[in-house]
Amino acid sequence: MTWDFSTEPEFEKKLEWMRTFVKEEVYPLEVLDADEAGFRRVIRSLQDEVKSQKLWATHLPPELGGQGYGQVKLGLMHEIEGATMWAPIVFGNQAPDSGNSEVLAHFGTQAQKDRWLYPLLDGRLRSAFSMTEPFTAGSDPTLLSSTARLEGDEWVINGHKWFTSNGMIADFLIAMLVTEPDAGPYERASMIIVPSDAPGLKRLRNIPTMAGESERFGYGHAEILYENVRVPAANLLGKRGQGFLIAQARLGPGRIHHCMRWLGLARRAFDMLCERALQREAFGKKLASHETVQNWIADSAAEMSAARLMTLHAAWVIDTQGAAAARKEISLIKFFGAKVLHDVIDRALQIHGSLGYSGDLPLEDMYRLARGARFYDGPDEVHRVSVARQILSGYKEPQGKWPGEHIPTRREAAQRKFAALLEAATTDV
Repeated sequence: MTWDFSTEPEFEKKLEWMRTFVKEEVYPLEVLDADEAGFRRVIRSLQDEVKSQKLWATHLPPELGGQGYGQVKLGLMHEIEGATMWAPIVFGNQAPDSGNSEVLAHFGTQAQKDRWLYPLLDGRLRSAFSMTEPFTAGSDPTLLSSTARLEGDEWVINGHKWFTSNGMIADFLIAMLVTEPDAGPYERASMIIVPSDAPGLKRLRNIPTMAGESERFGYGHAEILYENVRVPAANLLGKRGQGFLIAQARLGPGRIHHCMRWLGLARRAFDMLCERALQREAFGKKLASHETVQNWIADSAAEMSAARLMTLHAAWVIDTQGAAAARKEISLIKFFGAKVLHDVIDRALQIHGSLGYSGDLPLEDMYRLARGARFYDGPDEVHRVSVARQILSGYKEPQGKWPGEHIPTRREAAQRKFAALLEAATTDV
């Protein structure tokens, strides 16, 4: 089987424009001292420039204002955007809005698209994804306990959610709720649109996290209570019991985007590592001349290249065979990419010493963000289990009491296989 991750020269020109634009126009947002109104005014001006380049919301098909790019192209774009937390917002690809817009585009009714999707794409609305619960394991979503019960033409919702991304500032939430309690474990849940002003919806707080100051202007992960929240029956997304199916359609490509963004962030840390190695001197020579530092540089380069190729291959499988065919590849890159991100940033921080540990460089912020990569969108352990199970399904237990490669057993079989030829060779002599 051949693999082809190549893109046409015209698209490479777009990527080159993005690299320059992100570094010169978006990086400064990280250190800009402005209130929310001023900050959003700056963001809008940059978004207008992105739209003029036809690079806005590229994860969606052209009829919805996107470019219809496949996952390979999107991955290459996200690699550039990942270097700074503000780039996805500038390009209209920020989570959870990008995933929610895909859900609405693929599973929403025309009325739902008119009310929620198109204003979301225009930047007039913000959304949240409400799935994780404080008292059930996020690694096992079959344990979800928040419910929605149909009464007449309304859903009545009760439950407790947290880490609802953007929950405090969202205009609407897409909530994963148990609507079919007696169905099988993967057919119990549905997704329902909940307006943020619905009576009974209580947005308690943004949960403090290691990400700290990165979550400005209300962005963050909210704790939400649903207390007899009533929404129209028409707010159901897709069909009843389709929640897990929709979630997988949403999370599969999303994990590709995460992994490519991690590579962009890792590359930025790697550049800082190399620059510091050439700048700093210790024990009579530049850090770049020390073998340990050289090992860090070589290991980081190899690991990033491996993660990049694995991620692009997973994107290619989605583009050519669909997301379902890429389950193993997606799980592989999720846990492997998270480790690469952490390790490269860790080395970059180490070479900068106390300066890297301080808030005078972005490395300490990157380091804290990297830690979350090991459990959001599924913890590393779950993805490892998934990969192992899929690999093992392609094997059969050897017959008999010895392993298949047992040499004495193979020798006997080889003797039997070629016995006639060996006997003829002896007779000829």
